[in-house]
Order: sequence, then C-alpha cells, then structure tokens
Amino acid sequence: MKILILFDVARPADPNETFSARSLKEEDKPTEADVLRCLKRLGHDVETLAVFDNVTDIVEKLKAYAPDVVFNLSESFYQDRSHEPNIPALLELMKVPYTGSGPEALLLCKDKALAKKVLAYHHLRSPHFVVSHRAHPLRRLRRFIYPAIVKPACEESSDGICQASFVREEHEAIARARFIHQKYNCDALIEEYIEGRELYVSVLGNHRLTVFPTREIFFEQVPEDAPKFATFHAKWNEAYRKKWGIKNGAAKELPEGVQEHLANLARKVYRLLKIRGFARVDVRLTPQGEVFLLEVNPNPSLAADEDFARSAADAGVAYDSLIQEILNTALA
Repeated sequence: MKILILFDVARPADPNETFSARSLKEEDKPTEADVLRCLKRLGHDVETLAVFDNVTDIVEKLKAYAPDVVFNLSESFYQDRSHEPNIPALLELMKVPYTGSGPEALLLCKDKALAKKVLAYHHLRSPHFVVSHRAHPLRRLRRFIYPAIVKPACEESSDGICQASFVREEHEAIARARFIHQKYNCDALIEEYIEGRELYVSVLGNHRLTVFPTREIFFEQVPEDAPKFATFHAKWNEAYRKKWGIKNGAAKELPEGVQEHLANLARKVYRLLKIRGFARVDVRLTPQGEVFLLEVNPNPSLAADEDFARSAADAGVAYDSLIQEILNTALA
C-alpha cells in the first residue's frame, strides 16, 4: 500500500523534507521511527510529512501522493495539543482513510473532565473529582476527599504531573490548581487519590474488539508509605525510573474475576467514548479489589518498547503484525 506517515514537529518543516528512522530518532520521535521502520519491513511504499503550522502542506501532500491510508501519529498543530482532533477531521473531509480514532473520540478523551462525566452518566466508577476552571478558579473545596491529585485537564503523557501534584489539604489543592492555570493555560482537574495498583488495558479494533493482557507499573524502590502514581518523570525519565525502581511489565496475578472485569470494562469504555483503531484504558485496583477508571487514551504510543506494543506481544502478536492490523482496521 501507499502509506503517508503524518506526525507533528516543534519547528517549521519543509513539506518536501524526508525522514529516515535515524533522523526521527534524532527528533525524539521513537514511535514514528519504529512505525516507519516496520512499514518498510512489511513492504509498503511509505512517505512522511512533518506538520507544524501549515494546513496547505497537508492538503497538497495528500493530493500529490494520494496515499491508500494515512498513518496518523500527529498529536498537535502549532505545538497546541487542543488541535489534535482537527487533523483527522481534515482527513475525513478529504475522504482519506487513516489509523486511530476520529475527531469525536479525541475531543471527548482530551478533555479528561468531560470524559469522566460521560462515564459517570453510564455508572462507571472513577475517583471523585472537581474542575477548577481557568476563567473562574476555585477558591474553596467543600467536602472533598483527600488526599488528591491535581493535574491539567487537557494535557497528555503525564505532562504537569509531579510529586507536587499530590495534595493532602484544601489550600495545597487550590495552590496547585492555580499553578496549572498559569503554567499550562488550561483547567485543572482535582481528583481523589486512589491507593492501589495502576494497571493499563490495551484494546484494538473497531466493532470486534481485542483486549490484550493487562500491564502494570511497578514502584519497587519507592518507600512503602509514599504515594505511588505515574508522574512525568516516572514515565519518561530513565534515570529517575532507575533510581526508584520504576518499571512497566505484565501485571502480576490479579484477584479472581478481575481480568474478565477489566476486559469488559475496557470494551464498554471504548464504545461509549466512540474510540476506534486502538486505545489504552488506565485503572486503579485497590487492595479490596475495587476497580476505578483513571483515564482513557485513544491513539496511545506505538513505540515498540511501550505498553501497547508490549501488551500485544504478551498476547503473542509481534510488532509487525500489530502495525499491519492497525492498518487493516483503518481500511475496514
């Protein structure tokens, strides 16, 4: 097939600039590098287009190259992640098939508070939360349950989440929310902290859904009485992960019935939020065996060493087969 890999960069880019797996690694684009390398191994005709701030470049490239499918890895436009849904919307207007979720799912899931409200309406359990709106910041939190995590309502990849995000009292929560308003220019989500194991459930497909084996993040050297949650450093800083023994791997043994419950929950969430292609559902499992939805991630990272691909590998699905199946799903 003729495949155009579409991704964003943090600089102006010439639409005729070509990228190799090596140059993508140098741009800190491991997912793009792995996908490009894989598509070429599979024998496809592949071209790349880096997106920064020019819609015309996208339209002209699509007309000139006429791909059978776009492998959509874009997450922002002009370094603004709120524009992520607009890229698949443009592709739909041009009637070009593309991988991953459409604008509806991306709009729903990128606003974490909105997604939680939709899921709460359908009686799916998640931590208690309130939103401090940037235009009208909260001054008081009446009858809220502490401790809590305060994070940006519309950021991804744990951006804006650090140890200071964990708060035990009202004044700490209010101060952290104000910081997020100023630093990230967005609303702040103040969410009840749930003690327990953090699990990741990966889902593939459109109508018939495949749920891969559950993954888990382990905090092996974090003090037992310290809060354990996925900060930005806990996810992406290798030196920090090594220091605190933070690792991702196949989930340890789960209580009876929990694996089936997680699979059913992931399928239900996937459909309610209009997701297609692939997604990851993040949950907390308490010591009492209760499951709380944390958030839902359409179009999660497809780097070969990240949780989605690793989860597929745990099910016996090799990386090349996974990428081809994502293409097949887009064309279906």
